[in-house]
Amino acid sequence: MKLFGRKKEEEIITKKRATTFDYVLLVFFIFMIIITVYPFLNVLAISFNDPMDTMRSVNFIIPRKFTLSNYIYIFTENDLMSPLLMSVARTVIGAAAGVLCTAMISYVLSRKDFYFNKPFTILFVITMYVSGGMVPEYLLLTRTLNMGNSFAVYIIPGLIWVYNIILTRSFIEGLPIALQEAGKLDGANDFVIFYKIILPLCKPVLATVALFVAVGQWNSFMDTYLYARDLPTLQYVLYEIMEKATIKVDTHSATAANQIKNSVSPMSVRMAITVVATVPILIVYPFLQKYFVSGMTVGAVKD
Repeated sequence: MKLFGRKKEEEIITKKRATTFDYVLLVFFIFMIIITVYPFLNVLAISFNDPMDTMRSVNFIIPRKFTLSNYIYIFTENDLMSPLLMSVARTVIGAAAGVLCTAMISYVLSRKDFYFNKPFTILFVITMYVSGGMVPEYLLLTRTLNMGNSFAVYIIPGLIWVYNIILTRSFIEGLPIALQEAGKLDGANDFVIFYKIILPLCKPVLATVALFVAVGQWNSFMDTYLYARDLPTLQYVLYEIMEKATIKVDTHSATAANQIKNSVSPMSVRMAITVVATVPILIVYPFLQKYFVSGMTVGAVKD
């Protein structure tokens, strides 16, 4: 009876500990959700809030004085249609070309019969830590390659990301080698094996790479600033609008009446620009989420 009573007490203590641990985890995850979601809600609320009211305080998640003046200022300041199309074009073409080039290089580096496998891998990895610098890059693109103010300057420099190559190569190395050997026995050459066997199996990791490249292409504006101001992208135009808003408020900040007349503040415009620049990626991401998770997990696991 005593032994049975001890077991009963141990079970009760274990259940209490498990329940306490569950509550601790619940509180921890609720806290993590709050600190993760709050910045996004704060940005969204400021973008829809009256600029003059925002100057009073920026710590809120619901607009105190709802207004569309920030977005009206952004969309009426410049014609955003042409820069938007430019950003969409560079994102789609850059992502497609980047995925194709990454897949081809990764397939070659994953081949055990490629004699220069290790030397090329080392050279690629070195570029992750050492770069030529901005000045040599500028001279190479504008003078040697003559790509200044051309659409190619958006695509060619960003074709290859070493991290994406490593990720894709790891995924390909995890595929059964018997599939490639079976293709060779059927008379398929390397191009047929790559196109018919490797690419279809690499959809998860290639979707992950496409998401990485697309986000990088969409958010980039420094290359426009340095090399292609005649071909402005949406991010660059939004950056210019934000700078103009800052200068406008600074030059008319002598009295509160002038600021109200301007009906704009750098903080409000900055948050509205953040929302405009982020929404397209948020729309696309759910369609690639399952491939993204699969590519990141399976690509890092070897059979």
